[in-house]
Amino acid sequence: MSEFNRMTVVAAAEVISAFSSHSDMEILEVEWELAGRYATGSKSARVAGLAKFAIEENGEVVTESGRVGLARALVERAITAPPGVKSSDNWRRLVAGLRFDGFEIAETQTEIDADHPWGSPQVETSVQLVRMLPSDVPGLEFREAESEIEQLLDRHGFTVAKGHLKQAVSAFSRGEWASANGALRNLYESYLNEIADRLGYTGTGDSKAKRDFLGALQPPFLLADYNEWNANNQKPQFVQGLMSRMHPHGGHPGLSEEEDATFRLQINLVTARLFLRRFDQRSG
Repeated sequence: MSEFNRMTVVAAAEVISAFSSHSDMEILEVEWELAGRYATGSKSARVAGLAKFAIEENGEVVTESGRVGLARALVERAITAPPGVKSSDNWRRLVAGLRFDGFEIAETQTEIDADHPWGSPQVETSVQLVRMLPSDVPGLEFREAESEIEQLLDRHGFTVAKGHLKQAVSAFSRGEWASANGALRNLYESYLNEIADRLGYTGTGDSKAKRDFLGALQPPFLLADYNEWNANNQKPQFVQGLMSRMHPHGGHPGLSEEEDATFRLQINLVTARLFLRRFDQRSG
């Protein structure tokens, strides 16, 4: 699996085309030994061909960073876009895609001394990709998490929850943070409700009653030993705590909508994978 998803790669190619002329892109193709590999009659054809080739082939090319995969070369070129490009929809899709891939764009400013004593120092800004989480810790690949969650939802017929998952990922990829958050809340509530129903819940209570059922069940599905659930509502409870975190009132000073939506997506995917795997093992 490529380290970048399809949306990220396509958005990167679109961003590059926004600040590159036909000639610039032609030079890039020669530099990366891609000349003649795809249609180049128009800019849109160039973008489509370049993105498709990166997704399907992703052969190594030579860049200032050394030999890297074509997808990474596209992304690294795209993040150097001038300020005017960074208000576009393609840039927002690139940033959202990178976050879903586990990357952020970091800017570093370096002060360069003037050539003459009477000159003013210059500030040089450089950008680079930074991993949001360690790459060697198992279970933190969010695209793998999404794929496994979809498989488990399909296997057990949790179609409503799967619909919420697709809505959340789609909204996140478009940079629609509030819509993504709402769909993630629905996803979290939905698969826990469906698990409770499958494990024998017959009451008429709300979702909280179903979560209590999963904790009181014998053997329990939600584990008090792990502080996932507790009959005493005053005790720490991860499941209810995450539900509360998904229903905040207003924004939080200092935290952007994008950062918050990224956190919610990541923690929900990891949590869903944990509980759906547990249900799958229990049902097997």
